[in-house]
Amino acid sequence: MAGMLNIGVSGLNAAQAQLNTTSHNITNAGTTGYHRQTVSQGAREPLFTGAGFFGQGTNVTGITRSYNQFLEAQVTQADNRRAQYAAYGSQIGQINNLLADSTTGLSPALANFFAGVQEVASNPTSVAARQSLISNGQALASRFQALNTRLEEIRQGVEGNLVQTVESINTYAKAIAEMNQRIVVAQAGGAGTPANDLLDQRDQLLAELNKLVQISVVAETDGAKANGAVSVFIGSGQPLVLRGTVSEFEVIPSQADPKRGAISMRAPGGNTIEIAESLLGGGELGGLLEFRKSSLDRVQNELGLIALGMAKAFNDQHALGVTLEGRLGDGFFQMPPIGVVPQGTGVTVALTDAARLQASDYQVVGEGAGGFRVRRLSDGQLFPPLTDPAATGTFQVDGLAFAGGTLGAGQTALVQATRNAARDIAVAIADPRSVAAGSPVMANLPLSNQGTAKASGIEMLSVGDLPGTAPAFSSFALSFDGANLNLPTTGGYTIQRLEFQPSSGDWVPVGGPATASAAFNPTTDASGVRFRIAEPGGYSFDVDINGAPQSGDRFDFAPAAAGVSDSRNAVALGALQTRKVLLADANGRPTATFQSSYAQTVSTVGNKTREVQVNEAAQDALLAQATTARDSMSGVNLDEEAANLVRFQLAYQASARVMTVAQRLFDELIGIGR
Repeated sequence: MAGMLNIGVSGLNAAQAQLNTTSHNITNAGTTGYHRQTVSQGAREPLFTGAGFFGQGTNVTGITRSYNQFLEAQVTQADNRRAQYAAYGSQIGQINNLLADSTTGLSPALANFFAGVQEVASNPTSVAARQSLISNGQALASRFQALNTRLEEIRQGVEGNLVQTVESINTYAKAIAEMNQRIVVAQAGGAGTPANDLLDQRDQLLAELNKLVQISVVAETDGAKANGAVSVFIGSGQPLVLRGTVSEFEVIPSQADPKRGAISMRAPGGNTIEIAESLLGGGELGGLLEFRKSSLDRVQNELGLIALGMAKAFNDQHALGVTLEGRLGDGFFQMPPIGVVPQGTGVTVALTDAARLQASDYQVVGEGAGGFRVRRLSDGQLFPPLTDPAATGTFQVDGLAFAGGTLGAGQTALVQATRNAARDIAVAIADPRSVAAGSPVMANLPLSNQGTAKASGIEMLSVGDLPGTAPAFSSFALSFDGANLNLPTTGGYTIQRLEFQPSSGDWVPVGGPATASAAFNPTTDASGVRFRIAEPGGYSFDVDINGAPQSGDRFDFAPAAAGVSDSRNAVALGALQTRKVLLADANGRPTATFQSSYAQTVSTVGNKTREVQVNEAAQDALLAQATTARDSMSGVNLDEEAANLVRFQLAYQASARVMTVAQRLFDELIGIGR
């Protein structure tokens, strides 16, 4: 009877364990990160008799959780990328809305500004039109500044999110380390039996940490046996958690740019190491860093490129004209300075060619003995070293003239050529009479000319050494002798025939070097030929000669009179609206106008926003699929658990019935003995 009773007791205990575990599954069906647990049973060692082996009941061999490492890895990987795209998308969406808005974008301000230029070109003597141009210029500068201010607000938000994310990473890391200790102690006290609920809690902490930054998890062992602890690494193997030891991360000022937050690791020994952004991929942290580097920096640099390029191009053309007072034009815009960090290195950078300017930061690396190298950070290209500054002067890269200052070997300086240009652009003139709408050169045709030739389309190329207060020069005549156009033999003037090159869009000299004479055939050239006239002092201009001159005809060139109704330079300023002046190709030819450059930025941001949205939606779908696959094995099915509850209840009752029968049989035997 004792054997039967023991068998019933073992079944009763097993059913009780099954009921407890099933109840535990049911009550934790809604617990995030919980894995379904099952009870494992095994038959006891049978008892041998002469008739054979008789069973001795059952034992509970363990309680296991339904866990598949492959399925869990799929979920965490998809969730990590989803979090990265979500963080990126929430930030770039703000820029997309800012730039594409028809009221807050740059396009309306550009259109209004050049409308003001056209108004001055139509009525150059109108002080009201000139004042309107200045006001429109101030509005354009304010729009640049407003866009930059909003981008800076987004940047500050990103920096704040980085700090919060790093703090959350540290919090989860500490919680994981503490959970490691609890699991090790629990499993040591339980003869190595897995602490299922503690493991679920730690896995959930790891999953939450994985949303913030991409991690790799390694199970720790004592010899060949797992001890229950895990180590967590990020990046290229930087340890975040080593069993119970935590390396804290923090946001510190970047060594290259103190205004920019960098992620650093502080080891338990106290050493702080700045971690490269390229090593911190995935998760919310990776999304924020990638957005700051690939989108925010790029957009701010491109906006600054437009501001700096426009200030340079407009000022250069404005300097070729004359004001109502007969002075050469000063800078219309205040040129934004080019930032160099840190200050005090003596590194100087000047803009020489707006067309070659690129939306990039640069790093100047000292080579010792006054030499240095320049690295373009947008693509990492390192330009050849400048080892003899005294002989070669400044170093020209992308329309910028670099001078290395006092950088020693290995020392670096960060050059932000366009980063803050949109913030610093401003209108430099306040007096409407200072708008240089006229041209300093006038062409007159004497009444004694017998032919039909005319001189028109004078385009100033340089004012050279003309005095700014009174850009006067000695009048001279260009005479025709029947075959050639001749300049005076005194004064050093030269003339050169030009030809338009459709491939480059430029007028280029043809027919040999410039001299005091150029051929002109009234028969074949009557439709018009452009010539370039230059003076040794540096001022030069292009002029169109068309018609059929006769021998002895001449064209008189003289300084323009102050205050005349002259809008030739205003027309040239207006032409900048549609002229390609930015983003030169490999041959140095500009490929973009101000508007098309801005449109390209808007398009790039819009495409990137859409790309991130599509990728986020794809990762959401992958995460849902991976979660479904995992939950089909690890999740709690309440219908199944309810059925198990009934089944194990019956098993419990059956085992109790076995014990009851054993008790009755025992009572019968006792009764027989009485």
